[in-house]
Amino acid sequence: MKLPEQPGGDPPQRRGCPPEPICESAGLAHRTWLEPVRSRLVASGLTLDDLVSRSGYSKAHLSELLRGKGYYPGWEITYSVVRALEIPVGPLLRLWKAAAVEADKNTAWIRSRIRDVRTDVVEEPPVAHLGLTQAMWRPYTASAQVFLQSEPRARQAVGETFDILWLTWDQATASPDTPRHAWQLLRSTVLSRTPKRPAGHPDLRAAAFCTTAQAEAGDLGERLARIDIHARFFDAIARLPADQMDITVLRYLCGIAPGAIPGIVGLSPAITHTLDHHARGALNELFPDTDTQE
Repeated sequence: MKLPEQPGGDPPQRRGCPPEPICESAGLAHRTWLEPVRSRLVASGLTLDDLVSRSGYSKAHLSELLRGKGYYPGWEITYSVVRALEIPVGPLLRLWKAAAVEADKNTAWIRSRIRDVRTDVVEEPPVAHLGLTQAMWRPYTASAQVFLQSEPRARQAVGETFDILWLTWDQATASPDTPRHAWQLLRSTVLSRTPKRPAGHPDLRAAAFCTTAQAEAGDLGERLARIDIHARFFDAIARLPADQMDITVLRYLCGIAPGAIPGIVGLSPAITHTLDHHARGALNELFPDTDTQE
């Protein structure tokens, strides 16, 4: 149904109506903070006109920011929207800086834009979020490093995951299982940065160079043979269904105790055991000599 037009103006905007889609030119890191901001705007029920009055910026500028259109936005206008929507500043600022780097903004530009805004807000994450972060940082990082092959990149992905989780904490706590929600967010964040094979599954072959057996091989021919075997084995792991792949990576590539895995991935011990059993069965069928038997 078409909304009636006001005399001499545009049709009135429905409250809580989502903004126009994000532009395809917006980078991955840019979308990471922009999507929660857009979701908060819709959930708030505010119109773009409301945001104009609260932020002090024009509708055209705010529309461009919400669509990720044009130049990467400075921190001043971003901060005005963040405060207007009562979004936690700390995690949003960290995500904004990461996206600025992605947009080829240099350190001087980033620091200058932050200095232009006086921020006196002191924030603490929800206690439950802090507890989850402390409990899961190490296993999350270990898993991420298998896919990203770099500890700094793994830490960045995990930090980003917990920042997004803070920004969307209401959604996380409204889910049936918060640890499960958090794990799936980590998986999505990591896989979005993981190279893909032509078939679309993650490319884990580079992890073959980091195995203990590979490091201990002295003969060059033996090392090359082992690389080939391990690369094919890791590729088989990446082809497993997502939950089976997660459990296999945590248990056999990260060395995490089986009893700790259910709490990490947010599944019951019985379901985790069944998934592990099916994954080992599939891998042993392809590679009978692999050490995944109990």
